[in-house]
Amino acid sequence: MNPLPSPTSPIFSPIAVLDSGLGGLTVVKALRQLLPEEDIIYFGDTARVPYGNKSPETVTTFVQQIIGHLQTFSPKHLVIACNTATALALPALKRHFPNLPITGVIDPGARAAAEAAGPQLNPLIAIVATEATVRSGAYIRAITRRRSKARVIQRPAALLVPMIEEGRDERDPLVQIALEQYLAPVAAHQPQVLVLGCTHYPIFKRSITMWMGTSCRVIDSAEHCAQDVARRLKTSGLLRAEPTPIGQAGATSAAFAADSGGTLQCLVTDDSPRFKYLAERFLEMPVQMPTLVDLAQLTAEPAPLHLRKAG
Repeated sequence: MNPLPSPTSPIFSPIAVLDSGLGGLTVVKALRQLLPEEDIIYFGDTARVPYGNKSPETVTTFVQQIIGHLQTFSPKHLVIACNTATALALPALKRHFPNLPITGVIDPGARAAAEAAGPQLNPLIAIVATEATVRSGAYIRAITRRRSKARVIQRPAALLVPMIEEGRDERDPLVQIALEQYLAPVAAHQPQVLVLGCTHYPIFKRSITMWMGTSCRVIDSAEHCAQDVARRLKTSGLLRAEPTPIGQAGATSAAFAADSGGTLQCLVTDDSPRFKYLAERFLEMPVQMPTLVDLAQLTAEPAPLHLRKAG
């Protein structure tokens, strides 16, 4: 008979999730559904959102500062739930924090897109993402590593993140106008797969799916990121309990959270009352008032991480 783990075992450490603002909550929602027993620490850098129009050096420095703060919670795994930060900063951050398991959202989403494209020799896969993610070419590289003959088209959709951060929903006329402007040119190419290359975008997934039509498979990278985290934690022996079967994970988060043993703690850098209201909408569950992290203290904690100039 195996002994029970000590309460101080790394198994009981939280999963840390960070993003520029609210978008990473789509990853939190997927993690809560898949791993209900796990404690989660979420950090939304709401004072400095969006990241999608910033330089690689700036994004990397911001995320390094956040990880330095999150290390005080001794996380067993850290998820960069931001496609921009994953694309621009992940390799440098792994080097800077070698003892902390860090993963992002691009590889799981690219893997799912490559599989969803089916048996066609040269499928067409579309990406909608922030300007910085598109410029990085990270999705193109990740997809073509798996499907070398795939054709990949990209479309930046810069206005969607601020609209979501403002609390606009899919019924908003401005949201519908923006979706038409961004998606109509993509849909005209008739891709087999569309990847939502920003963790904010799944909040508009229903409308995006309608715009793309039934012949296009829409990939939510947040869901696949959560599955990737569960697989990694299971392999390393750090899961508190077996993942919830996929078929049972479709229940609403509110009903699901009632039976959950795991906790959710949110940290933000600005406007915590508004964050609570929007987080409860996105997660469909009650959320405690988030902790406001002093931005001046955050920026003073770690030394800046200097990067080589991006090629």
